[in-house]
Amino acid sequence: MHTPTSISLTVGAIKAMSPCVTDAARTLGCRDSAAASHLKLVSLVVIFISSIVGISSPIFLARYFQGKPVYDKAILVIKCFAAGVILSTSLVHVLPEAFAALSDCHVASRHPWKDFPFAGLVTLLGALLALFVDLTASSHVEHGQSKPTGDYLPVVTQEGTTGKKVENDLPNEELVKLKQKLVSQVLEIGIIFHSVVIGATMGMSQNQCTIRPLVAALAFHQVFEGMGLGGCIAQAEFKTGTVAYMCFMFSATTPMGIVLGMVVFAVTGYGDSSPNALIMEGLLGSMSSGILIYMAMVDLIALDFFHNKLMSSQMWLKKASFIALVLGSTSMSILALWA
Repeated sequence: MHTPTSISLTVGAIKAMSPCVTDAARTLGCRDSAAASHLKLVSLVVIFISSIVGISSPIFLARYFQGKPVYDKAILVIKCFAAGVILSTSLVHVLPEAFAALSDCHVASRHPWKDFPFAGLVTLLGALLALFVDLTASSHVEHGQSKPTGDYLPVVTQEGTTGKKVENDLPNEELVKLKQKLVSQVLEIGIIFHSVVIGATMGMSQNQCTIRPLVAALAFHQVFEGMGLGGCIAQAEFKTGTVAYMCFMFSATTPMGIVLGMVVFAVTGYGDSSPNALIMEGLLGSMSSGILIYMAMVDLIALDFFHNKLMSSQMWLKKASFIALVLGSTSMSILALWA
């Protein structure tokens, strides 16, 4: 005979399990390996082209304005738009997906995942890792700046010509450029983590109902994310070969992730809803989110709005930059409706 307590516990257990059961029933009719593989092959080309368009647009725009009086102002506005895109990417896209992956019913029922908010912890570790890299690189640059070069210049005195040792410090502009290059490189690392996770998740999925809208959404996603990274690359003024390499790596990472996901599914049979895949997705997503949050808030927004002489001297430029920041955040946030 069932007691009221046992009945309530049974009902509670059924309710707790119902999301997994419902999801399985919903996706069963959409699973078609052949159709899913065809969509993935199409997505490789679409996402690669959209990524190239996104990341190269601000770079070509910066080259167009280079040498003109508005060059510095245009670069600043582009960079603020990029900061908004990157901040929205981390907070609206990456972080919620990481929390969702680690709180999935297949994962949250396991130890230790149900005992501790690992997504928040790994996000914190990602931000601290970005800070550590930033501090280490900045200290290295400043240490290199303070070293004397050991050069001798001829100095004419009353006794005749003699040699005098002088210290040639790097100009402040060069230090700024080194900092901008560091920011761009760390940003690309964080975005690559995110892109691999997105691509691998899509590659492991056999659900054509999920993949079909995701292809279009990811195309727009890569355009805006590419514009964010491209704006930072444009300001750093890398050499042409380095710019081409960084653009290619960004554009190829998501397609490579898709191929990786397809290979993983073919070899192991893990789908995008397997516990191990969800745990890996949650951890990598949290790490990249922490990196992107730090870089957007500290190295982009705070640096430009509070330590940029050009912006502090012209109020209209500060307003335009803030509007660009809001537009970048809004554009990327709206895409969360589809991707």
